[in-house]
Parts: sequence; C-alpha cells; structure tokens
Amino acid sequence: MKTLLRALFPMLVLAAMLAPRVARAQDFTADQKKAIEGIVRDYLASHPEVLVDALQAADDKLKGEARDKAALALAAHKKDVFDDPNSPVAGNPKGDVTLVEFFDYRCPYCKQVEPALEKLVAEDRQLKLVYKEFPVLGPESEIAAHVALAAKKQGRYDAFHRAMMATPGHIDEAAIYKVAASVGLDGERLKQDMKSSDVAAELKSNAALGDKLDIGGTPAFIIGDTIIPGAISLEGLKQQIATARGNP
Repeated sequence: MKTLLRALFPMLVLAAMLAPRVARAQDFTADQKKAIEGIVRDYLASHPEVLVDALQAADDKLKGEARDKAALALAAHKKDVFDDPNSPVAGNPKGDVTLVEFFDYRCPYCKQVEPALEKLVAEDRQLKLVYKEFPVLGPESEIAAHVALAAKKQGRYDAFHRAMMATPGHIDEAAIYKVAASVGLDGERLKQDMKSSDVAAELKSNAALGDKLDIGGTPAFIIGDTIIPGAISLEGLKQQIATARGNP
C-alpha cells in the first residue's frame, strides 16, 4: 500500500488542492491516517517541488477563473466601461479604438505611465481615452477625484488632470487645491460642484464597475476585451491598440 501511495502521491496532492475533497478524515482508521501522514511528510521532505508545483497550479487555476469572471463582466458592462457620458474623455471622442484607464492621483505608477498616455493621444488621432476616477489610496485621493470631476464642469478637467499627474511627492489636501488654483479654477464654484450628486454618482459608479471587473488597484487599463492590471509601457500600449484594431 505504501509503495502505491508513494507512486501516486504527486497526483494526489494536485487533486486535493484543485478539487473538492471526497474523503473525510473519519473515513480512515487511526493506523491508516498515521501511515498517510508519514508518507506525506516523507515525500514532501524529499520532493518539495511537488508542493510548489501544486501551489502554482492552484494559483493559475484561481487566476484563470478570475480572468474568466472579469471577461464576462466586461462583456455585460461594455457601455458603462467605454461609453459612459459622464466619464471624462481625451483624444478623439469618435476614435476607432477606446483605451480606458482606472487611476488614482496619488498612485506613483499612474504618474509613471502618464507621459505614455499623453504621447499616444498626441500621435494617434483615432484613439479615444476614457478616464475612470478610481480613488483607492485614501481620503486625499477622494478629494482629488471630486475636484477633478468638479473641474470638468468648468471645462478644466484636462488642465487639472495633467497638473495633478505632474505634481511630485506626497499629495495632501492643500496641494490639491493649490493645483486647482494654478489651472484657473473658480474656488467657490469648485467647492459647490464637488458636492453635486452627479460627481458622487460618477465615483460610486466607477467603484462598482471596478469591483465587477475585479480591478483592485491602479493603474488598470481596458482595451477591447482585454483588462490590463498595473503599469504598462508605451510600446505595450501600442501593441494592445494595434491588436484591438485587428493588426497584431
């Protein structure tokens, strides 16, 4: 019996981690449980790579399931992702490819990729860039997102967005309002517009959309039917856009 179990052990470990258990502890006698535990301990001590492989397989399975779930959610919410009239837009509003960015003004990786986005918009006249304010890094991020959407009401969203993305270091409330003043925003109107129901609704909608798409951090990009978590290079973005256009 021990010889057979040793031979089958790698498959047993993988099956145990990837499928529901069909046998319970009470199904074995005390001697059988002791024998199995000893075999498991000895085998893992001699072959730790089996456990590593099993864990990797389990992780790959979970990630695959998450991708499938996100793909289904994207298909179900394409209009909210690509064509929400309340989301700020840069580039060509009628472009043949839409790039969506979920971002936070206090996210260093969002700032890292911002020059690539600006270059893309400047060079690609058929690109539509949709901004999804996604403040996940604390109260100051929430304030910045409210200011940005309120700035849109004054026709100054792009100016505020670029200035915020270019602001280095720690961003606190004072820094946010300093940037707002520097791009010519009316302070009193800004504070009123920040309290508007449509600003709150847009941020609530973005948060719900991010949850449905399993977007847990920033930046995150969507091009076509592809969700890209994390920062990506200019060349990487160009390749994804070419693929979306049918020119991989």
